[in-house]
Amino acid sequence: MRSLVLKQYVVDAFTDKVFSGNPAAVCVLEQWLPDHLMMNIAKENNLSETAFTVKRDEDYELRWFTPGGEIDLCGHATLACAFVLMNYYETELHSISFSTKSGELQVVRHQDLYEMSFPAYDLEPVPITAEMIAALGAVPQEAYIGRDLLCVFDSETDVMELSPDLEKLKNLDGLLLQATALCSKKEYDCVSRSFAPKLNVAEDPVCGSGHCHIIPYWTVRLLRNRITAYQASDRGGILYCRSEGARVILAGKAVLYSSGEIYVPSGIIS
Repeated sequence: MRSLVLKQYVVDAFTDKVFSGNPAAVCVLEQWLPDHLMMNIAKENNLSETAFTVKRDEDYELRWFTPGGEIDLCGHATLACAFVLMNYYETELHSISFSTKSGELQVVRHQDLYEMSFPAYDLEPVPITAEMIAALGAVPQEAYIGRDLLCVFDSETDVMELSPDLEKLKNLDGLLLQATALCSKKEYDCVSRSFAPKLNVAEDPVCGSGHCHIIPYWTVRLLRNRITAYQASDRGGILYCRSEGARVILAGKAVLYSSGEIYVPSGIIS
């Protein structure tokens, strides 16, 4: 078997300028690679997610890998993948349907915004425990569990100053930790941060799937279905969101950071 040469793009998602938002790698494949090889590529990239996609008839199959394993849903890498396909492969497209482990995901382009329809997570209230407080280094006002643990704080300062113990976070319920609070700035409704040590990612710069927890919470609390969310990581990012029953609509911008090639020797493909 010959060596593989794979085209790879790195896109900054949920931003309109490089060096901000959340970077994701995107590999557009002719056929699926072995899982271990996709896992190794994700580890080598060492970004929070690497997206792999294969065209099937008129739609695309899509999978996401973190340095710690495959994940069932990822917002920013979905946005990045749609950006690559619509700008460099099928430039006439204005919508793409992805088949994923979380079902069919639709992405629609509206000029420079890419709008994604994701499933909303059901949130169950959980008690605030001593273990939770020790891991966070702060006391949340409320806590909920979906796929992730969602902690609601009294102020945006609490969220922005969080410095959790990542090893202790691994012992809490939930795949990721989502921290959120109301935002004092007029242009945003809420702020958040996302931590994913179970996936070998200390802090996810902008977490789309995390907002499938955050937006259902705030739409109920604020009594409106349109929310503009700011992710308060060092890189920062903006999500334009709305709630539609069992779905969360996430929209954001994206920009290409780099494109290149991956060389995979034949001896490690199978």
